[in-house]
Formats: sequence, structure tokens, C-alpha cells
Amino acid sequence: MSALHLIRHDAVAELRLDNPARLNALTVPMLDALEQHCAALERDGTVRAVVLTAEPARAFCAGADITAWGGMTPADFARHWVREGHRVFDRLARLSKPTVAALGAHAFGGGLELAACCDARVIAPRATIALPEAGIGIVPGWSGTQRLLRLIGEPAVKEMALMGRRLPAERALALGFAAEIAEDADAAAFAIARAAAELSPRAAEVAKAMIHAAAGEDRGAMVESLGAAAVAASEDRDEGVASFREKRAPRFSGV
Repeated sequence: MSALHLIRHDAVAELRLDNPARLNALTVPMLDALEQHCAALERDGTVRAVVLTAEPARAFCAGADITAWGGMTPADFARHWVREGHRVFDRLARLSKPTVAALGAHAFGGGLELAACCDARVIAPRATIALPEAGIGIVPGWSGTQRLLRLIGEPAVKEMALMGRRLPAERALALGFAAEIAEDADAAAFAIARAAAELSPRAAEVAKAMIHAAAGEDRGAMVESLGAAAVAASEDRDEGVASFREKRAPRFSGV
């Protein structure tokens, strides 16, 4: 059984990391489960917002479980672990529903990159964020130098990735990485998600796509998705489908 669970709370769904003995470090089964859960959430029209949480431990997520990749060859590490992890994280980042991460404890490496995939983050006062990969001879591999840089800027990413610094909750808030600091990060994150779930789901989805297109998050797909949605709402689209089914020439009205 995977140590990452999907729990539904009416219109808000929870994705919960459940590997506290390993500081909620990410394993291959957890990545597989995350990808499957994201696919299920995308198709579930009853879910309007998602909260990413973790079982209580000294870390929200300590990153990638070294035992999962430590024995891989360089080629397999790059081809499978890094690229497949990237694909899964991208799936979460591009989920059409609003997402909020609750950082009740430290978020390091892949755990920080995972939180960066969400639309908003709440952080506990004593939690810190870090990119410690250079300390074990590797580099951030799941968009810590890409998506995270777009969120908090080059200097802060360099502090963590090149100098090994941990940034405290107050700094995460000042950088805009965290929406707020809360003693009960889970409760605060759920409050944000419940408020998001009260908004128009279609308007929220389109706004997220527009923002991502402007930010460079899968811009090509976002532009085509918005264009396709606009055309799909036209009478010409209905006429095109009807004419195909009826095996006749279409009579487009331009409406």
C-alpha cells in the first residue's frame, strides 16, 4: 500500500504524505500514487480544491528517500528517477483545481519542490525550507532550480542550493513562498481551500490557466487549452460535430 493517501472532505480533497518513519520522504510507490491521485482528482467534478498535508513528523517532507535512488546507475537516476519525478510533480502543478500545501514542519529538497507545485502554502512558525542536495553530492532534480526560482527568485534559491542555508518561516513569508504562518498549518490550509471551493470552479480553473500561461508553466498547453475551451463553446463546434455524424457538409454561422 502506498504511503500517500487521497482523502475526500466534501468539496475539498486531501493528499496526505504518510511515511513519518522516514520523515515523509518520497518513494517510488508514493510518486506513482501521486500521479494516479492527480488523474482521479482532475476527473472528479465534485472536488473543487486540494490540500497537501503530511503525517506529523520532524519534517513535512525530507525530500526523496535516498534508499529509493541511492543504488541506481547514473543513467537510470537521470532517466527514471529525475524525469519521472518531474512528470509527476508537473501533474500536480498543472492540476486545474486550486491547491494548498500545509507545511507543518521542515520542507527539504524534493519536499520543498513538491510544495512549490501548489498554488499556495501555509507554514508553521518553526518550519524551515532548504535545498540540501549539494551536501550529498547531487543537485535539485524536481524543479528546484526552475519552478522554485520563478516563485522566490534567484538569490534565495542560490542561498539554499549553493550555500546550504535553511530559510525560516518568516523569510518564506517575506519571499511570497508562504501565504501565511500558522501554528496549525493544516487547519489554515483547509480554511484557504474551503474558501476557494466556494468560488466558481470554472472561473478558478480558467484564471489558473491564464496565470500559469503568463508565468511560463506549460505555456503552450495552457494557451491551446484556453483556445480550445473558447471554440468548444461555439455553435460552430456543435454544427461541426453534427455534420460529421450526419455525413454532410457543415453550415457554419460564425457564432
